[in-house]
Amino acid sequence: MTSVAGPHEDGDRRNVSDAAGVVVLGACAAWSLVSAAVHDGRPEGVLLAILAVAAGYAAGRIGGALLPVAAPCAGALGGVSLTVSAPHLSPGPQIVTPLGHAGATAAVLTLSVGAACCAAWATTSPALRLGLRALAAGIAVTAAALGSTSGFVICCAVLLCSLAAGRIRRRGLGIAGLALTAASVTGLTWAIAANAVPGGLFARLEDQLTAHRIDLWHDALRLAREDLALGVGPGRFRELGTTATRTLLSDGKPHSAPLQQAAEQGLVGVLLLAAAFCWILFALWRTTRPTPVALTAGAALTAVAAIAAVGNALSFTAVSVGAGLLAGLATARPIAVESSQREDDTHARGDRLSP
Repeated sequence: MTSVAGPHEDGDRRNVSDAAGVVVLGACAAWSLVSAAVHDGRPEGVLLAILAVAAGYAAGRIGGALLPVAAPCAGALGGVSLTVSAPHLSPGPQIVTPLGHAGATAAVLTLSVGAACCAAWATTSPALRLGLRALAAGIAVTAAALGSTSGFVICCAVLLCSLAAGRIRRRGLGIAGLALTAASVTGLTWAIAANAVPGGLFARLEDQLTAHRIDLWHDALRLAREDLALGVGPGRFRELGTTATRTLLSDGKPHSAPLQQAAEQGLVGVLLLAAAFCWILFALWRTTRPTPVALTAGAALTAVAAIAAVGNALSFTAVSVGAGLLAGLATARPIAVESSQREDDTHARGDRLSP
């Protein structure tokens, strides 16, 4: 029997996470304007990314409430179609070496796998669930076919995490593990930028990350130290970063979201970026959706956070929208479920009032 207070408790849980999201995203937008005003920066890119996340989240909440299986499935197919039809995901000069657009491709395909796996957990049909998991596996193969080795590995990792999520009963432990994973990758990135990694490990990482990328990280950390509180201003790394200014066809990014925030918006910007990620994990922890759905979405979003820590994935609007969309889909409350619980609640009241 459903408790009378149940629907009210569910509403309170959603209101708390939604209010936290409004506060965090609003603070991110406000701080970018403050930092830009002090240093004559250009906050348009940051504001566009925040708007993209918010729009994707709202669309995901609506789609997930109306079509809890079809909406994430459509999102997964849309992500694959976008990647195949527009592999660079953005107009303008295509930076082939030494950094390229591999991070954005891997991020979009990772989000697509996450959406397909969420749809698989949302359906009650065994055949459809198997088909959706086959779709997720096919997306991973697509990443390999596009030449994104990192995308293939990460997509497979998300698929395996989704399968394992069905055996996890304590959602909080899974969410804590995802937060620890993101923090570890970010900490390693910061250690590399500060030359705090042992020589042998540094040499191996340099082969994978490229010396050019690490030079960009050194520049970002140097700029962050110049103004630890406010940074040098949004959008100013392009003109102040030594490596970026002397590189032909540079995109003007340090290719690390935490280090870019540190350089352009200071320590407060880094804390706000971390708060935005923690808000998403908090919303997944509080959601009334099944634990496998929440942990699957969390695994995909954590993978994207790891990609963004070592690349410029968040500079692409498709990635920002996709991340918000997946978070919204995983935290939406299907209308059919809510209506059923309301009917049960009404019957329960009637049973208690009847003589």
